[in-house]
Formats: sequence, C-alpha cells, structure tokens
Amino acid sequence: MAPPGAGGAAPANIVAFPGRQPNQVAFQRDELQRILDLYGRMVAAGQWRDYAMDFARDAATFAAFRRAAERPQARIEKRPALRNRQGMWTLFGEHGQVLKRGHELAGVLAPIERKLLKPVSG
Repeated sequence: MAPPGAGGAAPANIVAFPGRQPNQVAFQRDELQRILDLYGRMVAAGQWRDYAMDFARDAATFAAFRRAAERPQARIEKRPALRNRQGMWTLFGEHGQVLKRGHELAGVLAPIERKLLKPVSG
C-alpha cells in the first residue's frame, strides 16, 4: 500500500487545533505594509539603509538601521500581552529609550514620520 499523498493522491489539509495559541507573534499584512511604507520613505530620504525583523513567542520586532554594522536607529515592537495596559505598540530609539507607546500603530510611528516633514519656504 502506498503512503498517503503518494501516487497522485491529494495531500491532506493541516488544521490547527481550535483555541491553540500561535508559537510566535507576527505583524498582520496591513501593519507590515504601513511599516515598510515608512521604511521606504526613510530610505528615499537617506536616513535608513537596512532593516531586520524578529518574530518571537511574545513579541514581533522591526528594526531600522542607518548602517548595517550599528545599533538600530529605530525599533518598532508589537507585544500583544500589553494590549490592555499601555498598548501593544512601542517605538524605541537608538539607545533603547522608549520614545512612544500606544494602542494604534499610526500614533506610535508619528515621531518618525515627523522627521520626513520639510518646511516649505514661501
């Protein structure tokens, strides 16, 4: 007898157990889109050149670097365990200081987006 899935048989669908927590925290598609949009604008402005992402059991992190061999200039962290407290989003500065916390990603990214604004002389 042939093993399951061999000989042209359709592979079985794998379904997670109901109520089981995922093994890692990840960014949702719209969250990652917003972060990468900001990253692209910062690259175009000459501020950032590289990035890294880390997905752990308790947090997802996006780190943006001016140069690859340095500490990240900015780090955006999603920690769902803090959702009901100070908010699951945190923006860290280059030296690890907390620059902004909040429940909404847009509000946490605001300090970085302000760096992109240039005064218009008229």
